[in-house]
Amino acid sequence: MNLRIGTLFICLLIFASVISQPVTEIIIPQNSGKEIKYGAIILDKYVPLLNGKNVAIVANQTTIIGKTHLVDSLLILKVNIKKIFFPEHGFRGDKDAGANVKSYKDYKTGITCVSLYGKENKKPKPDDLKDIDVVIFDLQDVGVRFYTYISTLHYVMEACAENNKPLIILDRPNPNGFYVDGPMMEEKYKSFVGMHNVPIVHGMTIGEYAQMINGEGWLANKIQCKLTIVKCDDYTHKDYYQLPVNPSPNLQNMSSIYMYPSMCLFEGTIVSVGRGTNKPFQCFGYPGMPDAPFKFTPKPIKGASSNPLYNGKECSGYDVASYGDIYIKYYKKMYLYWIINSYKTSADKTNFFNTYFMNLCGTDKLKSQIIAGLSEEEIRKTWIADLANFKKVRKKYLLYPDFE
Repeated sequence: MNLRIGTLFICLLIFASVISQPVTEIIIPQNSGKEIKYGAIILDKYVPLLNGKNVAIVANQTTIIGKTHLVDSLLILKVNIKKIFFPEHGFRGDKDAGANVKSYKDYKTGITCVSLYGKENKKPKPDDLKDIDVVIFDLQDVGVRFYTYISTLHYVMEACAENNKPLIILDRPNPNGFYVDGPMMEEKYKSFVGMHNVPIVHGMTIGEYAQMINGEGWLANKIQCKLTIVKCDDYTHKDYYQLPVNPSPNLQNMSSIYMYPSMCLFEGTIVSVGRGTNKPFQCFGYPGMPDAPFKFTPKPIKGASSNPLYNGKECSGYDVASYGDIYIKYYKKMYLYWIINSYKTSADKTNFFNTYFMNLCGTDKLKSQIIAGLSEEEIRKTWIADLANFKKVRKKYLLYPDFE
């Protein structure tokens, strides 16, 4: 470690002692410098399967080969793309979280684009697939249960199974695939932000997750989707994969992606995570947060254009933008102290949590534990047995060498 990086790391550990618990030993791996090839770039593995077929593709702005969109690449190769399905945030990836985007024709290609996000649009309808021979799924996930791309995956698999359409998944590395952590989801809290009995951080790629959905019988009536998975080359779950494209408008850099599993829990509370600022998921606070040095004022901007929490109101909080890439990345656990301490110092404990918090957690236990004053270590102990059981199930579906 060079002197500059070492000094920065020590400074952040000192910072951690102010707003966090004492840190445990952290081992920083060396960058191997290897080139990981994601599924889409390995054309010879799947383009022959598309010859003479009517193709639909589940895609967004992350669906790329280098700097070229996969749709454009396949059209150049004379693949007959009949339809584009898109998840939350739209085909171009520029819509707000939760925004209801209607179906339309793509201005560049003229191909019909069908929304898979919204109360009535989560699942491709039989009419959407009637003239389709094969479906391609290529989205960059971030490895977190409440990130809705895996919910879209579930419904696409279910629709393909019900309509006897094969699904080709072009796998991509999981940027949070180097650990597993968090509470397991309970059936009564099942929603679009948590559809399966997995922990918040599941440590699987989209391809591996699809195998688990099939293998565990999670589709309706335990039907099976006919899967072809185009694996990544030279990827392991020990890798820290740098995303070439932001996966959604408010995950703007790798630090926000590493902190997302922990920071997103604030979205079920009175605390803002910086939506409507230039540091979403890299700062947190609310108006009047006690003893908080950082100030920010949310306002409508791209990615939070409608009405961000505390729109136009000055918030006090913490800027943790440097924290994710330097500390959380190597902590390899969810970081609970921020939300625990925010609850402890809040003057409005009655309204601190809302019902969305339980949907994000997949359980009401974490809320009860925080209210009861349990420490992060005490809370984490209650996850041990469930995580051990999940890891045994997870290993059955892994396509790449594990982190353990």
